[in-house]
Amino acid sequence: MSDFPFDTILFDLDGTLLDSNRDLAPAVNHALAYAGYEPVAESEIRNYIGGGASLMLRRALEAKGELPSKERMAELTNVLLEHYWAHIADNTVPFEGVIATLEELAAKGCKLAVCTNKLEKPARQLIEALGLTHHFTAIYGGDSCGPDGAKPKPDILLAAIKDCGGSRAAMVGDSTYDVRAARNAGVPVVALSFGYHDVPVDQLGGDVLIDHFSDLIPALEKLA
Repeated sequence: MSDFPFDTILFDLDGTLLDSNRDLAPAVNHALAYAGYEPVAESEIRNYIGGGASLMLRRALEAKGELPSKERMAELTNVLLEHYWAHIADNTVPFEGVIATLEELAAKGCKLAVCTNKLEKPARQLIEALGLTHHFTAIYGGDSCGPDGAKPKPDILLAAIKDCGGSRAAMVGDSTYDVRAARNAGVPVVALSFGYHDVPVDQLGGDVLIDHFSDLIPALEKLA
């Protein structure tokens, strides 16, 4: 048995493992253009990520002064997703240090899983396109446990832990959705100072905050 304190590590995807704003931002701006709006800076769209594509787009529309109807949101979300799925891995890359850290965790005997609010199908599509699928025992999206199972609810975290056969799990993420989901699942959480934050970094509320993926394993060891 490994002396590492955790046997299962759960990761958010966008803004945690992957710098995906490079492809999400063009998709948001494509939907905004369809809706008749001028584009938004990529740096601003980073602040809208978290909670899934529809919420990301709603934030962008509200910033333009529009309070969209349910029907309008459905139409524009489809426009966004069609563009995004066609360009899902054009410019997205793992953050520096991600691959080495995943490999080191696996060498320590950890099972790894993705728990994202991105829909499961595009999440798997993106992970596969980047050649990362083999790192993960489980991949759960915001719709994997039903329409009401996305973070901050604990459903996808608990399901992933079960798939991994884990008894000592920890979560890694960049938003309050990740932190709250971890709290609801009863597992500790490492927050990232980089990524896509829905609140200021000092308000994320994780058990520990790290600045680079190379800091993750020492942080997990300290959590024990």
